[in-house]
Order: sequence, then structure tokens, then C-alpha cells
Amino acid sequence: MGRLVIGAISALVLVSAGFFWWQGRASLDHAAPLPAVSGPPADSAIALPDADPHGRGPALPNAVKKVMSKEEKRFNRYDRNRDGSINRNEMLSTRVNAFQKLDMNHDNLLSFEEWAVKTSNRFKEIDRNGDGILSHAELNAYYAAQDAKKAERDAGRDRAKADCACGKAAPKGRPASDDDDPD
Repeated sequence: MGRLVIGAISALVLVSAGFFWWQGRASLDHAAPLPAVSGPPADSAIALPDADPHGRGPALPNAVKKVMSKEEKRFNRYDRNRDGSINRNEMLSTRVNAFQKLDMNHDNLLSFEEWAVKTSNRFKEIDRNGDGILSHAELNAYYAAQDAKKAERDAGRDRAKADCACGKAAPKGRPASDDDDPD
């Protein structure tokens, strides 16, 4: 019997504490005066603006396209929420994919070894003649090859979308064909 009474009292205390907490969060400042309403008195007629007899309003203003500098474009690329400032998360968010490519063991920690292996492999790939020194011509050849690979990937993606009858991209790993349609 004593346990039942203690349980009931505990339940009432918890319910009342929850009720007061809920009311405290939902309360408004009831003592604040209402804002004064400005405008014409209710009994006077409201003056409407004159309209064009053909029902046309004034001409719309011309849209002005803002020309942005490279620095403004770069800043806007990082400023994700467009508040005019870049916080740490916005700055780092653009580098997440690059970080994940470097993190070979997927522990969200980039060790020197992981970074060094990737950097060393890239250096060896760029250094065509193997002399351990990158020349301007080697860098240009590497970047031209990268641009060509990117253009080829983009063309393949566009070709797969064009080949698909429904307008969607073909499933990954196989090209779209007319044989996919069951009809």
C-alpha cells in the first residue's frame, strides 16, 4: 500500500513539474502593451489610388545584373548561407570530398603517410621523364590530360542521358540502350 501511495505522489510531482516547465516555455510577456495602430480612423473612407483605364500598372523596373569580380565569386562559393561572412564550417565544407579521397583507411584522420603516398604518386604521375623535377611542360601536359579526361567523362554522361528514352541517366556500369525498354 505504501508503494502505491509513493508511486502516485511521484507521478503527480512529475506531471506537475512537466506542466510548469511546458507553461514556462510557452508563456508570453502578458504585461507588454499592444502596439499602437496607426492609420486612418475606421469611419473615414479609404482613398484608393487612381488606375490606368486600360488596367495596366506602372512599368516594371529594369533588372540590373551585378558584375562580380573573381574575389566576390570565390567568396560567394564559400559563403553557403549568404550572410556575408564565412565561418569555419563553410570554409571546410568544400574540402570534405578531397579529404575523404586522401583518407585511405576511412578513419576520418589524415596521417602523414596517407598524404605522402597520394602526393608522391601524383608527383610520379606528373614527372614524365623521371628526373625528379617538374617542368612547366610536364605540368601543362598533366593538366591537359586531366581536362581531356573530364571532358570525356562529361561527354559519356551526356551521351548516356541522350540514349535513354526516358531522359534519365543510364544505370551506372552499363550504357543505355533500346534493349532496356520492356515494350
